[in-house]
Amino acid sequence: MLVHRVFRREFRILPALIRAAPPGDTTRAEVIGSHLANVAGALHHHHEAEDELLWPVMLDRVGLRADLVHRMEAQHERLGGLLGSIDDLTARWRAEAAADVRDQLADVLAQASVALDEHLGDEERELLPLVSEHVTPAEWQALNERGREAIPKNKLALVFVGAILEEANPKERAMFLAQLPAPARLLWRLFGAGVYARSRDKIRRG
Repeated sequence: MLVHRVFRREFRILPALIRAAPPGDTTRAEVIGSHLANVAGALHHHHEAEDELLWPVMLDRVGLRADLVHRMEAQHERLGGLLGSIDDLTARWRAEAAADVRDQLADVLAQASVALDEHLGDEERELLPLVSEHVTPAEWQALNERGREAIPKNKLALVFVGAILEEANPKERAMFLAQLPAPARLLWRLFGAGVYARSRDKIRRG
């Protein structure tokens, strides 16, 4: 899944970017912290959608594989605790850019990255193959619609689209863009690549 690749990428690269930020540099802390808040918020939303719309449906239908769904729920709970700490530490770091808070945030984010890789790997290898057997197209579409609710309605929408397209091969890129509303596709074609490149470089290059 493209969105999984985005979450993996951002949680993998952000700890080093945070550790490299100079103590007291609130401008840099705000740039990275704002981005991290958006990424963590999107992951919160992604997991809430699965908690509400996917796991209950599958528990009713997968029989002996219910243990797998319960594992997904437990992994979400663990990640939820880490994301709660990340939210708190991010807010504190953005306010003062203190070195100790910066380092705590990077450490917790690195832990979350490991937990996220484990969870997404299990989900992709073991759970998603069961979806076609036990989840109807309408139910899967409802999950996708919930996911689209997380897409911002302002300039950040172009950053969101760019973050996904960075992970896409040509076929995936064409399919993803085809699913966007026509006005969004036009905005991306006219302005998207430049908006995303500037945002990406500001975060990753300082």
